[in-house]
Amino acid sequence: MAGYFFANHPIPIGNRVYSKSVEILAGFLIALAIGATGVGAGSITAPILILFFGMSAPSAVTTSLVFSTIVKLFATPIYLSRGHVNFRVLAYVASGGLPAVIVGSLLLNHLDKNGLTRPILIIVGATVLISALGTFWRSISPAGIPRKSVHPGWLPAVFAPIGFEVGFSSAGAGALGTVALMRFTDLLPSEIVGTDLAFGLLLSLFAGGIHASTTGVPWPVLFKLLAGGIPAVLIGTQLTKILEPRKMRLALCVWLIYIGGQLSWKAIQTPAASPAAAHAAATATH
Repeated sequence: MAGYFFANHPIPIGNRVYSKSVEILAGFLIALAIGATGVGAGSITAPILILFFGMSAPSAVTTSLVFSTIVKLFATPIYLSRGHVNFRVLAYVASGGLPAVIVGSLLLNHLDKNGLTRPILIIVGATVLISALGTFWRSISPAGIPRKSVHPGWLPAVFAPIGFEVGFSSAGAGALGTVALMRFTDLLPSEIVGTDLAFGLLLSLFAGGIHASTTGVPWPVLFKLLAGGIPAVLIGTQLTKILEPRKMRLALCVWLIYIGGQLSWKAIQTPAASPAAAHAAATATH
């Protein structure tokens, strides 16, 4: 079976057929960004699976969350060993994010999958656009994002919406979490990346487990993404010693703005599911 997954046979995804090497390359590039900047797990993976591989939105969310969990399991210990994770702040943000990510995940799995494509496209597209524009502004502004540190007791309320968003669409933990940590804490830049990466790992671990247990995982696609992603995330964590993270985030944001725009346009073009069609689909599954 392992030989099948790693042989370069064409594989159908949605209505398209790709060489498996394309998935390995996609996993490599996504994980490289995650390791170097802490951004990109949900913001890049789900959009790419939807836009370029033709995967359904609910399947893309599940695949993105499981891929994010495994890749961050390799990256987070490296940031931990460097002392770049602030456990006090992590405890506060997790206390708000984890209950919310569970609620978001359960809500997505409770709703009718046949009518979710357009809402998920809208939510993911808007999240990617907003977070990319915010990070882009931070990257080009000499002063960065103005800081206004709040009492740690407010952090759970700040990060709960981010957790809900990750549970429902897989996007936002890296980009939105980084912006929130920049705005509301006094963490050093290295601590922001490490703490947000650990926060994203916790969110994707809970959300990915819920989605995988209820909807299943497209394993052939995931294995190929991981084949490129695991070595790439380790390389990415070392790039921070060579390349300036600000420049890497700037290039990533330009790409994310394009991806967010494409997702939003696809959402506009996707017809809303009619009640009759949704009822027929639901009846057919029973």
